[in-house]
Amino acid sequence: MGNTDSKLRFRKAVIQLTTKTQPVEATDDAFWDQFWADSTTTIQDVFALVPAAEIRAVREESPSNLATLCYKAVEKLVQGAESGCPSEKERQIVLNCARLLTRVLPYIFEDPDWRGFFWSTLPGAGRAGEDEGDDEGARPLAESLLMAIADLLFCPDFTVQSHKKAGLDGPEDMQSLDSCEYIWEAGVGFAHSPPLNYIHDLNRTELLKLLLTCFSEAMYLSPSTDINTPNPWVAFFCSADNRHALPLFTSLLNVVCAYDPVGFGLPYNHLLFSDQREQLVEQAVQVLMVALEHDLVVAAAAQQALDPTAASSELEEQEPVGPDNLFVNYLSRIHREEDFHFILKGLARLLSNPLLQTYLPNSTKKIQFHQELLVLFWKLCDFNKKFLFFVLKSSDVLEILVPILFYLNDSRADQSRVGLLHIGVFILLLLSGERNFGVRLNKPFSLRVPMDIPVFTGTHADLLVVVFHKIVTSGHQRLQPLFDCLLTIIVNVSPYLKSLCMVAANKLLHLLEAFSGSWFLYSSTQNHHLVFFLLEVFNNIIQYQFDGNCNLVYAIIRKRNVFHQLANLPSDYVSIQKALQRKKRTPAGLSHACSMESIPMEGSCPAVPAEPGTLKTSLAAYPGIEKLTEKAQVSEDGTMVALQKRHSSQERHSSQPQADQSAAAGASDTESHSGRDSEDVFYSRPEASRRRMSSTSSSVYWVPTPEWVLSWKSKLPLQTIMRLLQVLVPQVEKICIDKGLTDESEILKFLQHGTLVGLLPVPHPILIRKYQANMGTAMWFRTYMWGLVYLRNVDPPIWYDTDVRLFEIQRV
Repeated sequence: MGNTDSKLRFRKAVIQLTTKTQPVEATDDAFWDQFWADSTTTIQDVFALVPAAEIRAVREESPSNLATLCYKAVEKLVQGAESGCPSEKERQIVLNCARLLTRVLPYIFEDPDWRGFFWSTLPGAGRAGEDEGDDEGARPLAESLLMAIADLLFCPDFTVQSHKKAGLDGPEDMQSLDSCEYIWEAGVGFAHSPPLNYIHDLNRTELLKLLLTCFSEAMYLSPSTDINTPNPWVAFFCSADNRHALPLFTSLLNVVCAYDPVGFGLPYNHLLFSDQREQLVEQAVQVLMVALEHDLVVAAAAQQALDPTAASSELEEQEPVGPDNLFVNYLSRIHREEDFHFILKGLARLLSNPLLQTYLPNSTKKIQFHQELLVLFWKLCDFNKKFLFFVLKSSDVLEILVPILFYLNDSRADQSRVGLLHIGVFILLLLSGERNFGVRLNKPFSLRVPMDIPVFTGTHADLLVVVFHKIVTSGHQRLQPLFDCLLTIIVNVSPYLKSLCMVAANKLLHLLEAFSGSWFLYSSTQNHHLVFFLLEVFNNIIQYQFDGNCNLVYAIIRKRNVFHQLANLPSDYVSIQKALQRKKRTPAGLSHACSMESIPMEGSCPAVPAEPGTLKTSLAAYPGIEKLTEKAQVSEDGTMVALQKRHSSQERHSSQPQADQSAAAGASDTESHSGRDSEDVFYSRPEASRRRMSSTSSSVYWVPTPEWVLSWKSKLPLQTIMRLLQVLVPQVEKICIDKGLTDESEILKFLQHGTLVGLLPVPHPILIRKYQANMGTAMWFRTYMWGLVYLRNVDPPIWYDTDVRLFEIQRV
């Protein structure tokens, strides 16, 4: 009964607040205490008892009452942080204030007139160690709130285990407490694992929810807001002003990486017990990925560094921004092998969790926060190059690769998960820029993962090719702009692939067949680049890995007509028009070509589209592949030399008409092997990239001409393949006639022992396209990350129905 009474009292206080037109004095404690003193409400109760319409009504009609409510709630949190919450009553007040602020803050952020409210100073709120009467030194309300949250996250017997013996010495002094001794979990920089306490986990979760809500002001700024402006909440919380920055960063990282959802492995245990640690881990990984939002400024500086016209003074001003975010600083400085091992093993364990299969259906717990984990992994690799090299130096990287390929395959038909596909592809693009990644892919693949892909016996490289083929041929339309990235990854790893299986070889040839159809090549300004990429893959494998790749050589010989058709592609006006008339539909038709595929893997589930009514958030447009990457040439000793400078002249001419520019581009053999000579040009409009394969919409902007076709057809890197066919086709045909062969295993045996030494053109240099940070991807990450936070926090729905501006909420 008491619980119902407290809810009624709380509801009555809310109604009083919304109906009082006169400001309530801040000193009227009897009134304000109704909101937090004796109520045993949960955060779900607070959301139910404080409706959105009433928060907005107070904001518009009684602004001073809303201001006082926030001020008093923060004051209570500060008092709790100072006293250390020794009593149960004080802890309850702190939690109620945290819940109330979590409810109210989004409505303050959505109103531009209120956005500065928390950054205004209040009389008497002095900075630590300063005269409180001195308003000059007064702390903004936001800083007081953030400092109180940080203190409360290391509050003995509330959020951490007390080190004092019960009944001795009274409560611990919060000011002298060394929070580095109270890190929540063993792992990076901390060896002691405190006993699990689900009450502490619950309290931490509620405070992290409030912290994430503070950071979420970014959701209410439009995407056009200056990207260089750091989030003031994150900037302060991750600065040297926060004395708990290091232990908190370590606690969040360790709690995430040490978490094992399977636990003792008892079947169905997750149905019997509620796991408070999972909620904490989920909030921890979200706070961590948002707090590490430093890449925007770095990307801006990188972009300006590439632009010779950028004023040097601007760069100088931006230079010191880096280490100011201590979370980024600490992340970039992790260097011990055992720490890297702990992080990588933890992330791999969690990312692989949905792939676990047991004989008892639904018997193991399946986590849902894999997208946040992928963002965290991305930031680790991006900010800490030592970690990236650690990941790549052992085959542990494959424990990250397989789950990523599983997620890509699993979400390819679901429009609401297009962001997940992008982050997965971005990570693989980053990894593929390093030679070691290509080398690791040669490890045999023996797992049985629940993926609806053809059964094959081969390596992880085969798995990569088969999954990418599946995405291209049976993914939804919105994935078409990703084809460039998928093929770039295959190009990057191709010089190192020792032996593709027959299934993967046939998939690559099928892609070439689909992309080299004349109707497809003529239907958009950049479709021919996909053919350049695939030819580069074949050239790399023939030139550098011919010996082990008899399956691919055999597939090329069988499909030789595709290469002959490409070499003889008609470029006259009549043929162009005929091709476009003949085939008005898009390569969604690709899916029919692979519908007769071999048997899928055992236990696999086909990709399903989103449930009707599923919410998704819009994403910022992301840049074309030439903005995402810079070219590097691999020298004989395996080191890479960037080639960016050589291409900068083309970028400066991007305003030229396309045909002129193609003609202006260099046509040397290595250039043509690099995939595209004037690639920058064709992506000058992000919109153009979005319209890939849509012949009807492209034709509104552009009509293919014979000159345009000739400008790129003359550069198709077909020399190596044509030479191979010229040498091997007659030999294969002769064997078939002489021995009356119909069995392909004999032909493969012949090709396996064949050699083309001295018969092929001089090997071209290996070119890798390495990911480079830029403004476009930084903006994409911001919208993706916050869209994720918005959609994943549904209990309670913190931001639902508020006026977010960073992205649009759409129903699938």
